[in-house]
Amino acid sequence: MSEFQTDHYATLGLDRRCTEAQLRAAYRRLSKAHHPDLHGGSEASVRRTQEINEAHEVLSDPVRRRVYDRELAAESGCGGGENGEGAGRVGKREGKIEKNVVQEAQLRIEELIRGVRLKVEIRDPGNPRGAESYDLEIPAGTAVGARFRLARGEPFVGGRVEVRVKVRASGRFKVKGTDLRCDLRIDGRRATQGGVETVMGALGGALRLVIPAGVGRGEVIRGVGEGLRKGRGGRGDLLVRVEYRVEGRVVR
Repeated sequence: MSEFQTDHYATLGLDRRCTEAQLRAAYRRLSKAHHPDLHGGSEASVRRTQEINEAHEVLSDPVRRRVYDRELAAESGCGGGENGEGAGRVGKREGKIEKNVVQEAQLRIEELIRGVRLKVEIRDPGNPRGAESYDLEIPAGTAVGARFRLARGEPFVGGRVEVRVKVRASGRFKVKGTDLRCDLRIDGRRATQGGVETVMGALGGALRLVIPAGVGRGEVIRGVGEGLRKGRGGRGDLLVRVEYRVEGRVVR
């Protein structure tokens, strides 16, 4: 088959019944998020952009899409849903079993910011050779929700492992999307008069926050651009919630 090298719908994160509007929106979003200029011209970003462009080129042409859909249906076996290790498509090509699986990688905030090497373990009951193990390097500054693809070995040559990056709270920070949340305790004098307080950012650097005079308990001060990287470019914010430090004295 000439055009069925990868699942173009999976490349764009779409269902096979997607509309033209959904196709255009996904293409615009992904092409911006993975543009090589945003990733220092890395080989991975160039390859991902090529996959996105190829998928859009095929699926945006009604005639080519109908042909592709027929070939996809002929080549593919039954689709899969979420299970213990992931979801996937099963098919056969040139006598080889082809199966794609999806796996989540739960990373700490500091791992997402600084980068980390992972060992991806796949336990597929359909693999007679047992557990599979793949090495994956997450680059520093990876965006929340980024996806990485790894080629599977025997007996699933032609299949792939898609690793989806998730982030979990760690240390003193909580996570909401690409924003980070933390608390700052100040005394009554600072709350009344205002001033400057220093907090530690997610990377360990000191950040200066301006505390307005008369700030209320529970009020949030926003450190713009001090959060996690967004898929479309830019960064989230650091949201600092103000708490009052309890003060007292001993009376004899």
